[in-house]
Amino acid sequence: MKKIIFLFAIIFVQQNVVKAQFNENQVGAWYMYFFNTTFKESGFGVQGDIQYRNWDMGGDLEQLLIRGGVTYKPKNAGIKFTLGYGNITKGTFGESSANTSESRIYQEALIPNKLSNRFQLTHRFRYEQRFNDGQDFRTRYRYNLFVNIPITKKTLEAKAIYIALYNEIFINGQRDVGNGARVEIFDINRFYAAMGYMIAPKAKVQLGIMRQSTNNWNKNQLQVSLHQKF
Repeated sequence: MKKIIFLFAIIFVQQNVVKAQFNENQVGAWYMYFFNTTFKESGFGVQGDIQYRNWDMGGDLEQLLIRGGVTYKPKNAGIKFTLGYGNITKGTFGESSANTSESRIYQEALIPNKLSNRFQLTHRFRYEQRFNDGQDFRTRYRYNLFVNIPITKKTLEAKAIYIALYNEIFINGQRDVGNGARVEIFDINRFYAAMGYMIAPKAKVQLGIMRQSTNNWNKNQLQVSLHQKF
């Protein structure tokens, strides 16, 4: 009986230590750059993004994500496919400088759906193959619904101010990740709301807040992003 009580005491202390190490009330910040281009009339192109993610407003690294892929948009199909690769350096919350890395291959389908000039939807389906330090190979499924709503113009044209919204859900493909560790099937949900400005027909900036939610914690992230087409 004493051994059982002692075991529960250890688990309780460990849980409280982990909780103390992660501050859900601290607003983090993500600084991001997205780009894409199409090679003339071929239908092929490239896209990518660089994201500097922090546990706080800057300096306490959460993730450094560098991602790029080859795109293909069939003529008159209304869909764009991507095959890409990402490299992610993951930091540790707090003063520790320890980090781990992840290599990720992904396939993606992007489907725009224009309800009207005022409501522009985009569906994104993404399948990922993940290679994390110290973990078994794992996969993940993602679905994101984007909504852009022009405010000062009828369409998303130069000098337009608009509202940007999205919600993305992540589902793990496996629960066992190695060394006896397991994860939930539901990984994370991200809800985002922002104000955007069209600098030019092919360039825009956004400033918003994203709410990340898991089964164990919730955290707000400030997001600043630049989006460019070439």
